[in-house]
Amino acid sequence: PFSSLPKDLTQPTYTGAFISILCCIFILFLFLSELTGFIATEIVNELYVDDPDKDSGGKIDVSLNISLPNLHCELLGLDIQDEMGRHEVGHIDNSMKVPLNDGRGCRLEAEFTINKVPGNFHVSTHSATAQPQNPDMTHTIHKLAFGDKLQAQKVQGAFNALGGADKLSSNPLASHDYILKIVPTVYEDLSGKQRFSYQYTVANKEYVAYSHTGRIIPAIWFRYDLSPITVKYTERRQPVYRFITTICAIVGGTFTVAGIIDSCIFTASEAWKKIQIGKMS
Repeated sequence: PFSSLPKDLTQPTYTGAFISILCCIFILFLFLSELTGFIATEIVNELYVDDPDKDSGGKIDVSLNISLPNLHCELLGLDIQDEMGRHEVGHIDNSMKVPLNDGRGCRLEAEFTINKVPGNFHVSTHSATAQPQNPDMTHTIHKLAFGDKLQAQKVQGAFNALGGADKLSSNPLASHDYILKIVPTVYEDLSGKQRFSYQYTVANKEYVAYSHTGRIIPAIWFRYDLSPITVKYTERRQPVYRFITTICAIVGGTFTVAGIIDSCIFTASEAWKKIQIGKMS
């Protein structure tokens, strides 16, 4: 003969129905939460010592956009120097000067490359045919970025740390030094494609420089050095097998716990009924 099933498994109760409904709601909530986590990608970052972009030929692309509202365009120029012996005065390739304030000021937009060695580039009047007596170096930096632009919304980095820097209220005759530490950055998407960019930290000082011959012509200096540490951002998504395993664990675990709770409630109610019947008899 077959053994009979326990009553708590065969006898319908309101408590059992209520627990079953709660279980279904709980499972649906956890399923949607897991599904959202499975669909979404997470960004994992790591640090290592290496040059990630070895195919760049030792070059870094630079994009500069700066406005000097009180300096004529014909006086303004971009100079580039580094420890490999490069010394370029009045860089003009891929650069554009836009007059401001009815020609009294100028906005300089330039795209150029620098070597992966310490150096500087500076905005000055050094390339002008005749040096002005009192060049006004008050300025606003709209953009200074290195490498490719990353279109990843989840990556909050200092890719344009100087964007929005406003020095319009500073001393017009002062030089400005921006000390940059450039950090190589790699972004790898789900397909394995890598994009190379650079973040940077910045410190700055403002000063009026003098020599034994008098005051030195002011300039806006960007002195840079490269960090040996590379930051890598990697897109990752939860594997399918882990998602399926988690869903099975949620469904099985929820119904198991619900069964235990329902059995305890049923057993307790049956014992209470027996006690009440005993009192009546």
